[in-house]
Amino acid sequence: MSASSSIVTMKKVVQQLRLEAGLNRVKVSQAAADLQQFCLQNAQQDPLLTGMSSSNNPFRPKAVCSFL
Repeated sequence: MSASSSIVTMKKVVQQLRLEAGLNRVKVSQAAADLQQFCLQNAQQDPLLTGMSSSNNPFRPKAVCSFL
């Protein structure tokens, strides 16, 4: 690896580190509390928790149409 390509690579690394250093961070405990609150607020609309009526279920088996 030549010296010029090494310098270019290091400049890219420094640029990426500066970008990451400027990001706002959220504490894990705060993110977990927000996620828990969101889940509790939306639990009534979650079909995995409440179930889904068969008439609204897009994955139910289709009725077979037969002709006589």
